[in-house]
Amino acid sequence: MKNNSKIIRAHNYTWEGVGRKQYKTDGTAFRDIERFSLLGEGEGELELNCQTRYFEVQPGGYSSLEYHRHPHTVVIIRGSGSMVLGDEVHELNMHDVVYVSPETLHQFHADRGEPLGFLCVVDRYRDKPTVPDPDQAESMLRGTPAEKKARL
Repeated sequence: MKNNSKIIRAHNYTWEGVGRKQYKTDGTAFRDIERFSLLGEGEGELELNCQTRYFEVQPGGYSSLEYHRHPHTVVIIRGSGSMVLGDEVHELNMHDVVYVSPETLHQFHADRGEPLGFLCVVDRYRDKPTVPDPDQAESMLRGTPAEKKARL
């Protein structure tokens, strides 16, 4: 069996040989976010059952408000911000770890005037996210993220 082990060197939140990608190719319910596919999509990485990705949200940006059947883990490695998780808004700081369980509404916000960067680990084979329609999102959130944050 071929040894596909490797180290991908990082510098200033970029990685050798790993290009920035669009966050998503369709939809407009997100702003100022990019991703790097670090492991699990490259040559010789099919042995991995997961994908490790880095997302970076620029100040004022946010990911899409979505849910899906697969779980994932997130580790904040740059900056701070907040996130919608279920029907609550939580502050996020460097080195916080998040578990997003299946069918849980979630969204990341870089709302503290600095980039928010996080590693995300997901199963290689997973379902596509569902973006709720506005009525469904309202009922799931029971208020807007700003209103929820104001209650914290």
